[in-house]
Amino acid sequence: MTLRLRGLTARGLAPIDFELEAGECVAVMGPSGSGKSLLLRAIADLDPNVGTATLDGEDRAAMTGPDWRRRIGYLAPVPGWWADRVGAHFPDREAASPLIEALGFETPAFDWPVARLSTGEGQRLALARLLVGAPTVLLLDEPTGAVDEASRDAVEGLLKARLAAGVPILLVTHDKDQARRLAKRALKIDKGMVHEGSP
Repeated sequence: MTLRLRGLTARGLAPIDFELEAGECVAVMGPSGSGKSLLLRAIADLDPNVGTATLDGEDRAAMTGPDWRRRIGYLAPVPGWWADRVGAHFPDREAASPLIEALGFETPAFDWPVARLSTGEGQRLALARLLVGAPTVLLLDEPTGAVDEASRDAVEGLLKARLAAGVPILLVTHDKDQARRLAKRALKIDKGMVHEGSP
């Protein structure tokens, strides 16, 4: 599964040509406000953008937005919730339970009110919500930005399993050690300019 970008650009982001191969993690790094989130949102077609994005040769322009985003799974740094209870966001609880437990929850947490979630709990549950849909590419924006070390390790364990299964991951992170653990390449963004390098 290969994600290929050609001349992809959005407001404040220079055009980028880039390929993300099956089972590969590429870290996206740079100062706050440099354009990291903008890049992920442009790939997911959540913000206005121009250029070409293809998945195994299939052009994004040939798909509806929802169909593209079912295949290109995007995790925001602050996830959104549209119902009062956690369980309402997981139609398939049987599939979700192992993921939630793997992320360090002693119980599946389906009956919890969303309002009781800490930032870190919300991040982990949103990741489980994304993974249960089995997207073919993952775009993750700071998935461990507000979690403790044990939770970070649990998240990274799930991501390594997805990589081993051939799922490519584009990972925004400020953690250089995390980038080195998961990625062999990095996209360095500064003031909207993108350069490729090592993590």
